[in-house]
Amino acid sequence: MALMDFIRKQFIDVIHWTEEGDGVLAMRYPMRDFEIQYGAQLTVRESQIAVFVNEGQIADVFQPGQYRLTTRTLPVLTYLKNWDKLFESPFKSDVYFFSTRLQLDCKWGTPNPITIRDKDFGMVRMRAFGIYSYKLADARKFHSEISGTREQYMVTDLDGQLRNLVISSMTDLFGESGVPFIDMAANQDELSRTLKGKLEAVFDRYGLALDSFVVQNVTLPEELQKILDTRIGMNMIGDLGRYTQYQVANSIPLAAQNEGGIAGLGAGLGAGLGIGQTMSTTVAQALQAGANPPGTASALPPDSAGSADAVVATLEKLHTLVTKGILSQAEFDAKKAELLARLQ
Repeated sequence: MALMDFIRKQFIDVIHWTEEGDGVLAMRYPMRDFEIQYGAQLTVRESQIAVFVNEGQIADVFQPGQYRLTTRTLPVLTYLKNWDKLFESPFKSDVYFFSTRLQLDCKWGTPNPITIRDKDFGMVRMRAFGIYSYKLADARKFHSEISGTREQYMVTDLDGQLRNLVISSMTDLFGESGVPFIDMAANQDELSRTLKGKLEAVFDRYGLALDSFVVQNVTLPEELQKILDTRIGMNMIGDLGRYTQYQVANSIPLAAQNEGGIAGLGAGLGAGLGIGQTMSTTVAQALQAGANPPGTASALPPDSAGSADAVVATLEKLHTLVTKGILSQAEFDAKKAELLARLQ
């Protein structure tokens, strides 16, 4: 009976792994009740590492190449098994293959804005995105710290952990760097290099080597971005007074196309000087304004001549007369051009 059991045993004389598809970091060679034949052929391809594990303890590690499994090529396993030099019997051992190919285009990003101190804006909430690549470098560490006895360990199983490590390091670095948010775009390469250096030790703990790390984009939440855009626009204009004039000059032609538009514009800018006045006062001031051709004395009151608020109020009154048929559109356009010219 014992002889029949021995005959029915199946022996493995060729061990190799051909990766099918992407994303596998570690794979346990399917052994079941098979035993490895003494002198079996082990093939480890480029971008692979093979590890023999005996009773939960890592024994021999094989880099790319072809090996004939004997006591000479399995020195640690030979020691653990107490084999003598004449050992030639089949044996059992767990064999794991690890992929050392570069894992490319791994994306990282902040799922929620992070808050940092900024010397220009005080406290800001920002988001950042980028990519990185890595590879498995130390099969012993990876097996002990990460993959263990699992039949397969995939890249996707590791993504969440690595992404959280990246975000944690990024938050600390951005907060400590002292680089204002407004200058981060110009310093993305430097931030990428610094973050890579900071993360290399973290990846090494798991038997991984960080190959590249790139900060692709740093942004503010939408509401803060609008505030920043407004501030940039005001800086480009120069000062608040000129910015207001610029807004008025661009808004009046659009508002004048709709009945009541000038009134709405005046209210929006805080220029309600003429709203609510009696029609007689409106007609008198408007006619006075219309009586002064381009180049003559200003129709505006002396204390408000040239101000954006007074121009808006006057144009509102003139537009009211146009809608009532008292002034022609041509007369309104001529007077509007004159008043806007005084804002320059």
